[in-house]
Amino acid sequence: MKKLLTTLLATTFALTMQAQTVQTDEPYVAYLFTYFTGNDPKEEQICYAISDDGYNYTPLNHGNPVIHSDSIALTGCVRDPHILRCEDGKTFYMVVTDMKSSLGWSSNRGMVLLKSTDLINWTHSTVHFPTKYPKQWGNVIRVWAPETIYDHQAKRYMVFYSLRTSDHDSFDRIYYSYANDDFTDLIGEPQFLFDNGAATIDGDIVFNPEDQLYHLFYKSESGRGIYQATAKQLTAAHGQRPGSQWTKLPGNVDQTREAVEGVGVCRTIDGQSWIVMYDCYGSGHYQFCRSADLKTFEVVQNTQTKGKFTPRHGTIIPITQAEKDRLMLHFGNHTNPIIPGFHADPEVLYSNKTGLYYIYPTTDGFKGWGGYKFNAFSSGDLVNWKDEGTILDVRSDQVPWAKGNAWAPAIEEVKQKDGTYKYYFYYSANAGRRKEIGVAIADDPTGPFVDHGKPIVSESPTGHGQQIDVDVFTDPKTGRHYLYWGNGYMAGAELNDDMTSIKPETVTVLTPEGGTLQTWAYREAPYVFYRKGTYYFLWSVDDTGSANYHVAYGTAKSPLGPIQMVNGTYPTILQQSPEQFIYGTAHNSVLQIPGKDQWYIVYHRINKNYLDRITSPGTHREVCIDELHFDKKGNILPVTPTLNGPAPLNVTKSKK
Repeated sequence: MKKLLTTLLATTFALTMQAQTVQTDEPYVAYLFTYFTGNDPKEEQICYAISDDGYNYTPLNHGNPVIHSDSIALTGCVRDPHILRCEDGKTFYMVVTDMKSSLGWSSNRGMVLLKSTDLINWTHSTVHFPTKYPKQWGNVIRVWAPETIYDHQAKRYMVFYSLRTSDHDSFDRIYYSYANDDFTDLIGEPQFLFDNGAATIDGDIVFNPEDQLYHLFYKSESGRGIYQATAKQLTAAHGQRPGSQWTKLPGNVDQTREAVEGVGVCRTIDGQSWIVMYDCYGSGHYQFCRSADLKTFEVVQNTQTKGKFTPRHGTIIPITQAEKDRLMLHFGNHTNPIIPGFHADPEVLYSNKTGLYYIYPTTDGFKGWGGYKFNAFSSGDLVNWKDEGTILDVRSDQVPWAKGNAWAPAIEEVKQKDGTYKYYFYYSANAGRRKEIGVAIADDPTGPFVDHGKPIVSESPTGHGQQIDVDVFTDPKTGRHYLYWGNGYMAGAELNDDMTSIKPETVTVLTPEGGTLQTWAYREAPYVFYRKGTYYFLWSVDDTGSANYHVAYGTAKSPLGPIQMVNGTYPTILQQSPEQFIYGTAHNSVLQIPGKDQWYIVYHRINKNYLDRITSPGTHREVCIDELHFDKKGNILPVTPTLNGPAPLNVTKSKK
């Protein structure tokens, strides 16, 4: 009897949920919130947040967009995302307002339809109403807040939205269309659905299995706040006046006197109640309510919209554990990358003067690798990094010999005889039509740096390749300083005591045996460090953007080689991990924690949203850090690139 009762309850629950929350093979465990964040064009983007209880949300992707509007929208901006799980349980539709609010509140002319099977990758199409409906809607000025619901009677997906034209006596009314089979367009002319006798916007429709009614939630500009209407069916019956199927209910849904918009309603995972949420857009928070019957509403909490979580007008759906795991893997708030924005070719330094760690990267994200400024980033724990600002601008008067393309720096801290420190910052830049290597000097790791005034490396000792990707190394056995560089070849030389010139007689071609530009055994980015009697030489293989781009290494008995293989090969120690959405891992530096046999590798990878040639993967890189380990024989163990990075060190206070 108990088993029968359990089965009956489960069946009843499934039927109860069917019309509102599509069933899947797995239970629902969390909620996904889709929203935009503000009225600036960079904020009119689609963002995600996730919640286990439906009321408390954590933004994904560090609060940054998960879909970039300029890749999907005619205006380059979107608002009001509505997400729906389709009847098959595994396909998702999203509709958004195609609008850039900086052009004015009566400036949008259409919407964007999106489709996905994994919540990560979305296809899209646009509907521009003046083009699609020139006769009836050629003068439309608003196509606001579209949403989608499955019409079981019509057996099609209905898209409903508010329309308004430029006619002087018009106001916003809710219309609907049916989507075509592949959700790339709307079918037929827009049909009237509902209005409240005045401007009626931001409609949201759910089906309540308890009363067998559709509930339409909407904002009415004739009153204050959000109201509700119900109907037995979505559209008017044959011979019935369009819109007459709806019965308006008295009273407000919103439980506040504040201005609100963008209502969203979702059945809870347990099927026992409803989450009713709306945007208190003038007050800096979202208000979440609970309702057992869609008749009475109880405030659960006001969620402050600040920092990285500033949601505006969005909607939520329940998701499964597998879907949550996939979202967290792809968009989780991981430590890596460790500094914001696009940066590459990271050089890491521990400063004995300040007791802090520093990263000096190439500024990336420029067409043709055309960045021209170097910034420094500081940290006490290797996890939280502060942007110390620009330390060198190679297009300015600071560097008289260079014209741009500031690439791949290296830095060395040198203690002077009087106990002070000097910092020698090496880098490559364009000098006319070719790359050359220069150096700038400072008394502090964040500058100000003064350029030496001329390049210190201008020619390739092999007659080919570029003079880029410089590295500097101080031999702990002798105290001598060495410089390494080369793209297509690896060269090294001893520096003079002034650290601003090399000893020509020491220039050595170090390209690993068997490695040529043609076979890609060696490509670029030499890096040298010393551990327990061994000199380790690391470099990058193949080209940035290639699936084969990786870090290999060899060893030597002296700072100028020759470089030897390890067990008959040059082992790969760092390569991409597509299953974690980690791509293009290479061009590294290495850090030893002072006084400890504790090591880290700092490297760049390609941002996962810029993988095809059209989006230029080679110029959209980001800086990451992971632990570096050795076996008992001193061999470097392969590094597994991670999304979380290492745990933070105990914070060391600055010695300044």
